[in-house]
This record gives sequence, C-alpha cells and structure tokens, in this order.
Amino acid sequence: MNKQVRQKSRAVLKKCLVQAADVLLNEIEEVIEEETSKQKRIWVRDWIKRRDKLGASANLLRELALEDPEEYRMCLRMTPDSFETLLNLIKPHIQKMDTFMRDAIPARVKLEITLNFLATGNSYRSLQHLFRVSKPAISNFIPAVCEAMNEALHEYFKMPTTEEEWKIIANGFEEHWNFPGCCGALDGKHILILCPGNSGSQFFNYKGSYSVVLMALLDHNYCFTYVCIGSQGSQSDGGIFQKCALGNLLQNGLLPAGYSIVGDDAFPLRHYLMKPYNNYRRPLSIPEKIFNYRLSRARRIVENSFGILVSRFRIFDKNINCKLETVNKIVLAACALHNFLRKTSPATYLPRGSVDEEDIITGSINPGQWRAEITELRRMERYHERRATNLANQIRNNLKNYFTNEGAVSWQYKNIY
Repeated sequence: MNKQVRQKSRAVLKKCLVQAADVLLNEIEEVIEEETSKQKRIWVRDWIKRRDKLGASANLLRELALEDPEEYRMCLRMTPDSFETLLNLIKPHIQKMDTFMRDAIPARVKLEITLNFLATGNSYRSLQHLFRVSKPAISNFIPAVCEAMNEALHEYFKMPTTEEEWKIIANGFEEHWNFPGCCGALDGKHILILCPGNSGSQFFNYKGSYSVVLMALLDHNYCFTYVCIGSQGSQSDGGIFQKCALGNLLQNGLLPAGYSIVGDDAFPLRHYLMKPYNNYRRPLSIPEKIFNYRLSRARRIVENSFGILVSRFRIFDKNINCKLETVNKIVLAACALHNFLRKTSPATYLPRGSVDEEDIITGSINPGQWRAEITELRRMERYHERRATNLANQIRNNLKNYFTNEGAVSWQYKNIY
C-alpha cells in the first residue's frame, strides 16, 4: 500500500514539475522576444564616432598650432612645444589599451581636454561638444590626468631640501625685494566649490560661499615650493597653518638658522615666520611702519602668484562642480603646471607686465595685468595670534632697525604715509 502511494505521489510531482517548467520556458521566451524586438541601445553616438575627423583635437587645435600660436596658448595655456613636452611625460600614465569593442581615447585628446578645462572652466558638456568625447568619459579621466601631471612634474614642484637651496631663495628675496633672510612668502586662498553633500556649514566661509583652502609657500621667482589643499573653508588660515605639515616642519628646523618666511597678520609671529606689527593697542612708530611696508613688498610675491593662477586657469574663477577629491587633484595640477610653465617658458607664461612691477627709483607700483583680468582675489578670514616668543620679537625688531639704517631704501618713507 505504501509503495502505491509513493508511486502516485511521484507521478503527481513529476507532472507538476513539467507544467512549471513549461510555464517558466514560456515566460523566458516572451522576455527574450520582447527584448529583441526593442531598438538596440546606442553604444557610441554617431557624431562622437567622427571625433578623429571633426573633433577639436583633429582640426581646431592643429590649425591654431600652425597658424595662430597665441590663440593656441590661450586655449591650453601653453605653447605647442610645451604641450608636446608635457604629453611625452605623462602619456605612459594615461594611455589605455584598445579593446575589441572600441578604441581607447588617445592620450593627446585627454590632455587637451584637461588643459582646456583648467584654462577655461568650461563644463563637461561643452567639452563633450567641442572635442566629441562623451561627458561620462571626460568626468572619469580628468582626475586621472591631473594626478598624472602631479607625478610627472614632481621635479618642477618640490620643496628645497638643502641649506644651499634655501639660501638661493633668500638671496633672490634680498636682491629683488630688499628683504634679507627670507625663504618664502606664505598665504592662503579660497578655492570655490559647490556645497558637498551632508557637510553642513563646514565648508561655508565668511564671505558667504563654500570653499576649500589652498595654503601655499612661494619662492622669489613666483614658484610654489609647498602647497596644502583641502582644509574646510570655515577654518582660519592661522589654524590651518598650525595643523599642516609645513607648520610642523618649520617648528622642527626646516630653515637654516637665522632665516624665516613672511606672512600677513593672520599668522603667528615665530622666529621662523615674520608678520607685520599691528596697531590694536597703540599707533605704530615710523620704524614699525617701515618694517610693515618692507614686509608687504616681500609678500607681494604670493599675492601676485595667486592672481596669476586665477587669471591663467579660469577654473578657479567660479565654483568647481566636482567631488572634493577631484578638486584637490585639480588644484595640485594647476600649481604644478604653473611651476612647469614658469620655469620652462617664462617669457610666454609671464610676459612683462603680468605681475606688479616696482620703479626702483620712486618705489611706485605698476599693477600687474592679472589685476584687470580677475575681478577679485578672494582672501581668507583673519586670525590673530599674539603669543610670540622673545626670539621672534627680537628678530623682527632687528629687521626693523636694519630697514631704518643700513638697509634703508630711498623711497620707503614716502610709501608709509
């Protein structure tokens, strides 16, 4: 009896499984038929496929390189020769392999798009139309190209490591700006961004916009020797300096004995960092005013460098619509490019009149062209640190006395009134 029941159960189960399988197969056939009847998704748009013949890289930029090098430089912020040099340096890092499905975007096109993005601040969609490269591809490779430039241009963008290298910078400041023992000018600049998600007011600065802060040290030749990027815009520059690696290095004897850098009133007075005298409690004396004037002349380096950075790379003249990690890579790449072009083609990158120039007889200032090219150089909130050491005060007082005696320049007195 049990055997007959088991046989019946097996027969019923087998019948049910066959029916279920038939239903499932029918459903699968219907789905396959429905999907195959739909129009196939476009893998690459036809107008993008014509990039090699009609894109800006194949036509416009080649024409400009041959017929109008000045417009080529305005488009990519460098000469054709400088572009080829840079391309050879980073090509191994950004060129992908072709696949059986499609050809990889050439390294040349990637670099041209990235440089135009930095130079103009054009949107990804505008770049897509100009170069005939898809917007997703552009947003994907721009951070990679920026990172490759940072690595490839390392030799043009590094901090001095020997006492002799620091003294070369100090000699430059003394020769050009009459400030002895100065190894750099320090300041911070806001880089405008869109408000990151779930960040609250962390990146909201005192001017009512969202930003990250670029803290930079510049040498006498308008070149970056140190940058720190990524601090939240709500923080003060004095606080950022104390937390960044440069502050620790200076505290631990980075500079040769007796040498210092210069900053504005936002920074703390230290034996390695000179700042102006302030008039919070009493009026300044004539020697103190002269010291402040002479220090401001040395600090003009960093102000002009930030101005040149914004006027050359217009990506910084608007809110950068990228992830924070990408923003940091963009800023570092722009600073590296600034140094590369300043050192390899100074006449075309910074032609005469680009930065503030001083009449050596009267001391009057002829404003640099960058001041007319950008509407405002956004500065950081001021932070006052009054706990200076006795050594720092002594060094500043010694410089004050030097500037009013053997180190005096003929025009300094009329520039303090």
